[in-house]
Amino acid sequence: MSILDMDASEIAVGIKDGNMTSEQAVETYIKHLQAINPKLNCLTEERFETARKEAQQADLLLKDGHAKGRLFGVPISIKESFNVEGMKTTGGLVHRKDWAADEDAEVVRLLKAEGAIILGKTNIPSLCFYQETDNPLYGRTNNPWDLGATAGGSSGGEGALIGAGGAAVGLGADIGGSLRFPCHFNGVVGFKSGNDQVSQQGNYPYVEFEEQKRMLGIGAMAKSVRDTRLVNDIISTRQPTSTDLSSFQVVIPQFYTCPLGVETGRLIRSIKDEFEQDFAMQVDEPPLFEESALIWQQLMSMDGAKALRKHLMVNERQPSLYREFLKSKYTRSDIHSYLSWAMIGARMFKPSGRRLNTLRELLKKGDDRLRRYLDRRLIVMPVYHSPAPIHGQLYKELFSFQKTFLRYMPFIAYGNTWGLPSLIVPVGESSKGLPISVQVMSCVGNEAALFEFGELLEQRYRGYVRCDKHDAVTSEEAAANLA
Repeated sequence: MSILDMDASEIAVGIKDGNMTSEQAVETYIKHLQAINPKLNCLTEERFETARKEAQQADLLLKDGHAKGRLFGVPISIKESFNVEGMKTTGGLVHRKDWAADEDAEVVRLLKAEGAIILGKTNIPSLCFYQETDNPLYGRTNNPWDLGATAGGSSGGEGALIGAGGAAVGLGADIGGSLRFPCHFNGVVGFKSGNDQVSQQGNYPYVEFEEQKRMLGIGAMAKSVRDTRLVNDIISTRQPTSTDLSSFQVVIPQFYTCPLGVETGRLIRSIKDEFEQDFAMQVDEPPLFEESALIWQQLMSMDGAKALRKHLMVNERQPSLYREFLKSKYTRSDIHSYLSWAMIGARMFKPSGRRLNTLRELLKKGDDRLRRYLDRRLIVMPVYHSPAPIHGQLYKELFSFQKTFLRYMPFIAYGNTWGLPSLIVPVGESSKGLPISVQVMSCVGNEAALFEFGELLEQRYRGYVRCDKHDAVTSEEAAANLA
């Protein structure tokens, strides 16, 4: 097997057992990234020379019997929004193009402490505020399975990179599908942590409001469910307890108001048929499902994006969003039209003070209701109604003033609004070869059951398959690196 097809767990074992060196693994991925990045534009900044030196040092430590860490010598990638000491954290903003972090984000520190070697940082939308990865500083990221299709966002660079096998494992974040969209569109396994389970210290922009913090999840974008579990074990502030999966009921909802493509719907129904002998099955719509997309939108717009607009200030001046939006249509603007339009929308969807108080009451009551409902339940639902659409189509569906997000966002919004841990597993492909995934959700504390059920999905369905369309060398040549 090629190093490029191995997950982080396998590479870590291979290095410690002497079947490969860290230098071999790192060099293989560096050469692969140099081959795929011109087409995918997934990498914003590399640290190849530093990674090579760290790999050489790791091999010396191993030789002397001092290898430590669950990711010892393993090459990984990091979403641009997370601070990495000495590397840029721009948020995709032109005026931050030279801003470099002087310390690691907490999650990066924890991964490094386990021996991980960072190859580089990956592309995002401006301020991670929309779900298509394109910005004026780094440009657009392409989907490895179809360069004309979206990679999703905001962890789109990470999704494209892992989908093409550009690192052993990666790290993403999700406040509105930001990890799950890219996992689904690029055929990557992923995990969004639940409410208040992983520190956002060092993630830019920092989420300020408590009502939005609950919606943020951070986790691995990976080649296997076991790697998502491993990374969660490393970065989570609370370790999930083991549980008896056989005691869980699996809910396969029926959706009447959300569109669902034929191929996606067929895969969802097949999962019900596949597992009905193993689990008690329930065909039901989860509590508060219909309300979740509107609640999510209003919470994301609770201050009219005022906190985010502060990041656009240059020389103590804040640009006009309307002027920049119109400017971007005819000439170059330092603010992407997607960002200006999304912020204009946030102003329009900003809830009144009375509505905000109502939302807070809804969250309190909803949390209690869902905690009881999900105590011994797993929900299996789509990530999106279709595989990866062409560039720009996803944005049109989610940011229309006709409120089409109410039709297209409920699958995603449910996990964010209620702060639910969510595991994404590729289960099939469309007739055009584009990956299709499902997400499995439950309440905080049931993460072990999610990972266990995800491994069953992985075994019986597609799982991760590396897109090798853009390889510079054949798989046989890459495998020869191990010889």
